[in-house]
Parts: sequence; structure tokens; C-alpha cells
Amino acid sequence: MTGFFRPALFLDRDGVLNEDRGYVHRWEDFRWIPGAREAVAAFNARDWWVFVVTNQSGVGRGYYPEDDVHALHARMLEELAAAGARIDAFYHCPFHPEALEDRYRHPDPPDRKPNPGMLLRAMAEWPVDTARSVMVGDKAIDVEAGRRAGVRALLFPGGDLAAFLAAAISED
Repeated sequence: MTGFFRPALFLDRDGVLNEDRGYVHRWEDFRWIPGAREAVAAFNARDWWVFVVTNQSGVGRGYYPEDDVHALHARMLEELAAAGARIDAFYHCPFHPEALEDRYRHPDPPDRKPNPGMLLRAMAEWPVDTARSVMVGDKAIDVEAGRRAGVRALLFPGGDLAAFLAAAISED
């Protein structure tokens, strides 16, 4: 990607953008977190990159195919577009140390949070202003991944995502 450097908002998926109902992979099980679409639109308007970085060990564990992850993300993009918002890129990690299939088994996957691989990949592929970027997750592993990637990391306690981010991240 070419373009000018700008900050990135890295968002975990389950528990931040949508309710964490355990291995969400079908649209019929997907429920937006209050304020999620508005938060994405607000950061788009501020000219930030918006990336989703999500562990998807359900793929490696054999609970659902990787195609389900792509299909769910495509539906998210459709709904976001209808709300005047967009995700610039999705990064997911299907790998797990105890994966059923060899292709998904790795003792310590570099992309699996708390490792920072997905964030680092996004920063290598897009012109990201790392110093002004923020990772938002609902678990300690998300915060740790952000810290390891060298970005500010916030623990989302639940509630309205747009209100949380408006209070936590000042205007540039």
C-alpha cells in the first residue's frame, strides 16, 4: 500500500466488535457490540487505518473451516459500509499449538496473540504511524500483543465501544 503515514486502530474482534459468544463463525450468531459500527466510522472520519486482528483458533481446533472466517468478515464489511464505515484489512490467526490439522499446528504461532505478528504484518503492509496507533482488546493477551508491537494498548471493559474510544483517545 502506498500513501501517507497515519495512525492505526487495531481492534480485536470477539468481545470488541461483536459479542463473544464462543467461536463466533456464522453470521446468525454474530451480534455487534453497542457503538462498534459508530466507532469504526468515527476513526475512518479521522483518517485512521482500521484493522481487525483476531485469533481464530476454532479453525485450527477443527470447529469450523477458514472459509467461514472470510465469509463472516465479508458480511461485517457489508454492514459497516451500510453504516458509512470500513475496515481497511482483517488479519486472523487460525494456528494453535494443539491444532488438529498439521497445517494449523505451531508450538508458538507468531501471529497468535499475545504475539504481535498480525499487528507487525499490518504495519509492514500499510503506512502506519506506529507512535500514534492504538490496539483495543478485551483480554490481557490483546493488550500484550499491542505492547509487543510498540503501540498503545487499551483494555475494553465492555459497554459502548464508541463512547469508550471517545473517552480514551483524544483528537489528534
